[in-house]
This record gives sequence, C-alpha cells and structure tokens, in this order.
Amino acid sequence: QVRLVESGGGLVQPGGPLRLSCAAPGILSTIRVMAWYRQAPGKQRELVADIRTGDRVNYADSVKGRFTISRGNARNTADLQMNTLEPEDTAVYYCYCNVAGHDFWGQGTQVTVSS
Repeated sequence: QVRLVESGGGLVQPGGPLRLSCAAPGILSTIRVMAWYRQAPGKQRELVADIRTGDRVNYADSVKGRFTISRGNARNTADLQMNTLEPEDTAVYYCYCNVAGHDFWGQGTQVTVSS
C-alpha cells in the first residue's frame, strides 16, 4: 500500500546536505517502526535507517555517522537528515512503517548527488 507521503528529494552536490521528510497522516494506530530505504538503479532495495519504540535507531554501515533519522512529536512523521552526501548515495528513497503487522510505503523520492 502507498499510504506515506515523502518530500525533500532533489539534486545536491557531493558533500552537501539534504533532508527527507515522511508523513503518515492516514495512520491512526501506534507506529512502532519507521524507516527509510533506498534503491539505486540495478540494485536491490536496502535499509538505510530505522527508528523504533524508545527512539532506538539503526543505520546501515554505509551511512553511519552521516545520516540521522528522527521522529516528530506526533509520532507519525520521520525525517532523514543526510549530510556529506556522496554520489553513491544516489537512489530513490522510500519511507516505510509497520503498523499492527502491516507494511506501508511511500512512493519514493529521488535523491541525486552530482556535481
């Protein structure tokens, strides 16, 4: 299902920052897990970062120290702050959440890192 709304993608120079935002306005149940995935051309979709109950976070090794995932006070939003971006970060980024055992996805937002 496509229930999440993503924003913030675009073109950025190497080394620059970009902030992605995700909202789940139609989900009223408690969201236990929110995450950001990405998929580059010819690659499988991979987990970038997730945030769980108690604001526990997890990051892919490739983005550790550069990206930060966070949730808003309403608990139905998730942001991904991306710093020191590299060309290898170029991908379509997808927001994800799990509610009552069901998966919800955004449609994806393109991030292109190029000079």
